[in-house]
Formats: sequence, structure tokens, C-alpha cells
Amino acid sequence: MSFLAHTKSPFFNPDRNPILHFALKKTFYAQFCAGETRSEVDSTIANLNSIGFKGVILGHAKEVVLSKEDEQALDSAQDCGEQARCNAQEISAWKHNTIETVDLARPGDFVALKFTGAGRQALQHLKATIACSPEFEAGVHDICKRAQSKGVRLLFDAEQASLQQGIDNWTMYFAKIYNKETALVYGTYQAYAKRAPRILAAHLELASKENFVLGVKLVRGAYLGSDPRELFWPTIEETHKCYNGIAQSIIQRRYGDVLQPVEGGSPEFPQVSLVLATHNAESVKLALQLRDEQAWKGEPRIELAYGQLMGMADHVSCEVVQAARARAEAEGANVEIPNAYKYVVWGKLGECMKYLLRRAQENKDAVSRTVEARRALSRELGSRMAFWR
Repeated sequence: MSFLAHTKSPFFNPDRNPILHFALKKTFYAQFCAGETRSEVDSTIANLNSIGFKGVILGHAKEVVLSKEDEQALDSAQDCGEQARCNAQEISAWKHNTIETVDLARPGDFVALKFTGAGRQALQHLKATIACSPEFEAGVHDICKRAQSKGVRLLFDAEQASLQQGIDNWTMYFAKIYNKETALVYGTYQAYAKRAPRILAAHLELASKENFVLGVKLVRGAYLGSDPRELFWPTIEETHKCYNGIAQSIIQRRYGDVLQPVEGGSPEFPQVSLVLATHNAESVKLALQLRDEQAWKGEPRIELAYGQLMGMADHVSCEVVQAARARAEAEGANVEIPNAYKYVVWGKLGECMKYLLRRAQENKDAVSRTVEARRALSRELGSRMAFWR
């Protein structure tokens, strides 16, 4: 997968090699991706809705994962003589793909977008942590306005650590403009990063001062294969503690041991909307429990959605869907009906290769993680056998 994601050879380009295209389309692509065409994407979304998912988090698959050589090339600014024209073409193509993704989504859905998909200039500006170009900014405004008119929310994805400060800066810039009453723009926070609580606290303080709703997509993280290891918590237990501590603070809208206010900042939480993106069943159970406690106490609750990648942790997703069905049928139950979403990407197979590589890297420990899935399947099989006796 790593070779296919990075090779420059036309022979190993799945969009040019029909045999390779067929093999990947029926395996990795079918597991994690929604489709290459509008009709394929529509069919995937319809199937997920029929299962009981509230909606989807839909993204176009094109992304960039920089090697050290790629980063050095950006620093040297080896631009062609017609770089302005190249930049305009790359931004235009990215804008077109993103707006097409918004159009494919349905009201209430989310659309995930990556700034790195906009090309070389965006990468240079992100790495240098400078403002985006006027052409890029105009494109993002067009995307935001299209999403607003359709009732679709936007998740600005986290990416490599070398680009993340720039991504955070741009995300907050647009959040201040579009999140005045509700959250249209969501930033992504990776709990495996040691900096995550500090960055989120700074954004919460900014939202309080600037009076806007902070949209938070909370993930554990997906760039272990490309970022320096010292940036992350040393153990998975510390990552779990960080993730659950942040989630609890946001849901309850109060600071705690993990998420603490910035020095000299306000102890009060701003308005927050949360996408709890996790494959960890314990994190989902914690959130459901906290929300139920708030419901019984009559406390106000933030807007919250649960999300998992299509093709991963389906037993966690289905448990949320089943909980929603059971609670909807329980008349007078003073509990929340959770909203479950599936994260799916679409695009040509060649465009999806780097996304599929990250999924393959995440699934290296799939054998150990399938234990929980197998137990869930066994419980379901047992309940069905008991029903038919």
C-alpha cells in the first residue's frame, strides 16, 4: 500500500492499470470508500441511512502526506515560471471537488475537507503559518456559503504536525466568520498529541472573547506513520486519558484535570458543538452516560454527534444506532436519542491511495481489535438463536 500510494510509475497507477484497479476496488476501496461516481456515492449513503445512521461525514479523498524531501522542496520554493497559473488551477480543482462533495451530502450531514488538497501554494502557506492567499480564501467562502444554504456542516480536518499550526489558524479565521449562532465550521483536535489540550483551551478562550460557537471534532489521531513520535503521548493509556478527559469537559462545558483554561483566561465555557469521532467503545459509553445524566438532571446539553469511519469499528457504530432505535421506541424516556454518523470518502481510486494507506496503517493491529467485534457478533448470534427457539 505504501508503494502504491507514493509511486510515480504510470504502470502502478490504479486509474491507468485496469487489473490493479479491479483488485483494489473490490478490496480496500470497497471497505473504506463510498464510490468513484455520484451514483455510487448516492447508493452508499442510502445504504447507511437505511441501516439507521443519522447521516454521513463525507469527504473527497485527495490529500497530501509530505515526506521530509517534500517539505524541503517546499522550503526551497522551486516554483515554475507559470506558478501563479498552476496555483489558480489547483485551488479551482479543490474548490470544485469540495463543492461537489457538499452537493452530494444531504441536509444535516457533515463534509470533511483538507486544506492540503488545494495544492502547492496552500502547502507553502500552511507550513510557513501565514495567511491563505486571496484566491484560496475566496474559494473557502464559496464553499462555506454553499454548505450554509444546504444545511451541511464543514469539518476542517487535522493533518501532519508540520502543517497543523497553519491549519488551526485558518480554521479559527473562518470559524469567527461563520459560527456566530451555530457551528458551521469545525476544527479537528488529535488527542494523541501532547499539545491538544493546550491548543483546544486557546481556541475556547478565543471563542469566548470573539463570541462565536466553537465546533470541535475530537479524534485520537491518524498520522503516527508520518509525524515525529516525540509529539505524542508515550502510551495508549495516556492518549485514552487525554481523549476522555477532553470529551468530558466539552460535554459538561467545564474545565477539568486534562483540559484546563489558559492562564489568565475566563473559567467559563463558550458555546460548543462536538463531533465525537472515535472507534473506542468505552469513550462512546462514557459520552452516552454523561448525556443521560444531564437529561435526568434537566441540564442543558451541547450539540453532539458520534462518528466512526466506514469499514472500522462497525460494532461500535451499530451499538449507537441500536441505542437510538431503542430510545426512540421508549415513550416518555428522559434520555437522549444519539446521532450516529459514518465517515466516508469518495473519489477516483488513484486519489484515494494515501487515504487507504492511512487506513491500512491503522489496521495493523486489527487482529487484536477484532476480539471485541467477534464478541459482539457472538452476542448477536446468540440472541437471534434464542429468538427462533
